[in-house]
Amino acid sequence: MTFKEVKDFEYITIPEAKEIMEKIAEERKKSAELLFETRRALKHLRTFSKLKPEEAKKLVKELESMDAIGRREMAIKLVDIMPRTPDEIRTIFAKERFTLTPEQIQEILEVIDKYR
Repeated sequence: MTFKEVKDFEYITIPEAKEIMEKIAEERKKSAELLFETRRALKHLRTFSKLKPEEAKKLVKELESMDAIGRREMAIKLVDIMPRTPDEIRTIFAKERFTLTPEQIQEILEVIDKYR
C-alpha cells in the first residue's frame, strides 16, 4: 500500500473550495460518473458557500489586516461562517488566548456586513 504525501498546505475559504471542486467535477463527468464522496462534498460546498470566491478573498484580506484578527485561519473561519451577532464572533474566538473588546467585535461585524 502506498500513501500520498502532503507537499503543501494552505487554508482556503468554502467559496474557493467550491470553485475548485466544481472544476474537478466538470473534468470527472467527462470520463465517468462522479463518486459518492465527490457529490457529497460538492453538495456541502454549494450549501454553505455564502460569497463568490473573489469576494471571499477580498474579505479575508481585509479581515486579516485587522489587529484584532491577525491570523489568516481566523479570517477564513469568519468568512466561512459569516457571523451576524457579537455572540457568534465570541464563540469563534473562544479558544484564543485573548478576548476581543466590544469595539473590535463591532468593527469585525461591520467589515463582514459590507460583503453580505
